[in-house]
Amino acid sequence: MFKKILIANRGEIACRIARTCRRLGIAVAGVHSSADAGSLAVKLIGESVEIGDAPAAESYLNIEAVIAAARATGAEAIHPGFGFLAENAAFARAVEAAGLIFIGPTPETIERLGDKASAKAEASAADVPTVPGSTALSEDPSEIARIVRELGLPVMLKAAAGGGGKGMRAITSLDRLDEEIESAMREAKNAFGHAGLIVEKLVQRGRHIEVQIAGDGKGRVVHVFERECSLQRRHQKLIEEAPAANLPDPIRKGILADAVRLGQRLKYRGVGTVEFIVSGDSYYFLEVNPRLQVEHPVTEMVTGVDIVELMLRIAAGEGLPFTQDQVRLRGHAVEARLCAEDPDNGFLPATGELAHVQFPDGNIRVETGIETGSVVTPHYDSMLAKLISHADTRDAALDRLATALDDTSVLGLTTNRDFLRRLIALPSTRTATFHTRLIDDDIEFLTAKNRALDVEALAMAACFWLLQSRPTASTDPWQMRQLTGWQMRSGDDGLSPIPILHLESGSAKAEIRFAPLAPDGSMLIGIDDARIRVRLTSLGDHVFSAVTGSQHRTVRIQQQDQTIFVQDRPKHHAMTAMPYLGYISATAEVSGELRAPMTGVVLNVNVAVGDPVKAGDAVVVMESMKMEFRPASKVDGIVSAIHVKAGDTVERNAVVAVVDAEQVVPAVDRTAGGAS
Repeated sequence: MFKKILIANRGEIACRIARTCRRLGIAVAGVHSSADAGSLAVKLIGESVEIGDAPAAESYLNIEAVIAAARATGAEAIHPGFGFLAENAAFARAVEAAGLIFIGPTPETIERLGDKASAKAEASAADVPTVPGSTALSEDPSEIARIVRELGLPVMLKAAAGGGGKGMRAITSLDRLDEEIESAMREAKNAFGHAGLIVEKLVQRGRHIEVQIAGDGKGRVVHVFERECSLQRRHQKLIEEAPAANLPDPIRKGILADAVRLGQRLKYRGVGTVEFIVSGDSYYFLEVNPRLQVEHPVTEMVTGVDIVELMLRIAAGEGLPFTQDQVRLRGHAVEARLCAEDPDNGFLPATGELAHVQFPDGNIRVETGIETGSVVTPHYDSMLAKLISHADTRDAALDRLATALDDTSVLGLTTNRDFLRRLIALPSTRTATFHTRLIDDDIEFLTAKNRALDVEALAMAACFWLLQSRPTASTDPWQMRQLTGWQMRSGDDGLSPIPILHLESGSAKAEIRFAPLAPDGSMLIGIDDARIRVRLTSLGDHVFSAVTGSQHRTVRIQQQDQTIFVQDRPKHHAMTAMPYLGYISATAEVSGELRAPMTGVVLNVNVAVGDPVKAGDAVVVMESMKMEFRPASKVDGIVSAIHVKAGDTVERNAVVAVVDAEQVVPAVDRTAGGAS
């Protein structure tokens, strides 16, 4: 076994690999970018080499820097984790050329399987059914468009290299086809260093089933059963489980056998995942991920196999430590991916400092790379943590995971915690009658766009805002002369005659009025037409004893910039708070300013000063956490200013461009000789 290895990754997977290494008595070293210098992974690993600036291309994708770090730390081998260089054959070959051991498949296997087109050819040669479509990758947008039209809609564009949903686009209309191809190629290039795409027929409402395999590199291959990965959005998995529920036995036996046969054909070394799409009584090969998977913990929980340890032993030349008959299933496991993103706002990634992080103790496994004070940047994936439950039955595992999500607190930015909770509660999830389009079909229920704001949460947030807004020199909020209207009282309830505060969450909005503080420290708060009395007593560390009406509870309330977070177990609320007069002034302005919806990097500027644009036109293309988004003009007009260029990093709410609606020139009807 190795004496020391280098972990060439970051975040939760770096922490997880280090844990197994230490259990086995293997010393570890890590690498990090300048943005991750203070990360939890760097702290836990202890020895880490800074290898470049924040962008992945300048750090985690820098092959020479990673190998130099391995040499400098005295590591014998390199574990790539997942993402970044994990499926890069050139990296694996460079590691071996440096006299080190790559903890993963051989470079030749990565070349044959890491590319989706060549993997498809290998599957066909092994008599594994494949999805109709491309037989070779292409970097020619016109060629890709031709294949799309020949195959017929719907189709899926797929980055030939890598995975994780990056560089994938479902095409159901030829409108904006060129733009979708360009976007998928750019995303693939940024994530994996290769822009090549393949095109396949889109199997809609199928089930995504994958098989964990392991091989000794000499032809002996075993499976470690299958995982269900159908609950996904934008082709990125959110909930995974093992084993797959309600999977017909002939399908299960077929995909397990096909996965092993494909591995045997290649004399597969290490661990890998063979992915399938199941449609009715048929199934088709999708791809092979020749690396560790994000969702590997559910397999570990139901089999007792430490997959990282398995990788290490195979790479060290020990071969497979068990036979197929020795791999047994025990109970059911479910994993949820907690991400820094806003489901109610198109799943936009969220960045910023984490004011408070707390995960549940007890019967739950947590894999994370964050802690209180961690900073989430736009440079990497949005995943913050994985919560994994295990129980004797599937229902019990789902219940345990739901409770764990209730007990999870991540404040300081928006997460998908509540979205995951609702997803687990869906009848289709509970009965395992789901498919890959379930989230899209049920998005109105899963997001809170049409939900009314919780009145008690609003009242607590408003009271907190008041306490935070008090000048330190005064204990009487009615002396706050800068807040116009607070000195005026109307009606018997004493509420201010005009709103003082505006609160909103998603599309829900509320106007807040305040009455004077009562002798007992409580305050009557008007929320639109509702009235509720609130008293908050600080217990320290942003924890409050809250009394709302006749209800008593302990809550955590924190504010980051204009966002107030209220954690009232099991509910979490995030509300934007603005003084009412400032809100009215801002919304009264007719402005053509385009602001960045979040912190990110500008990939492309689509217009120049003087260009005409229509409402809805994407003026710039930005990326954050490997996801593209396009700030679009809200008005027809002329671009009067551009404040960014490709490569710039811009903060949330920064003005990226200005469109002047007043400069629109009426179209001229040349044939009639007049204006139209």
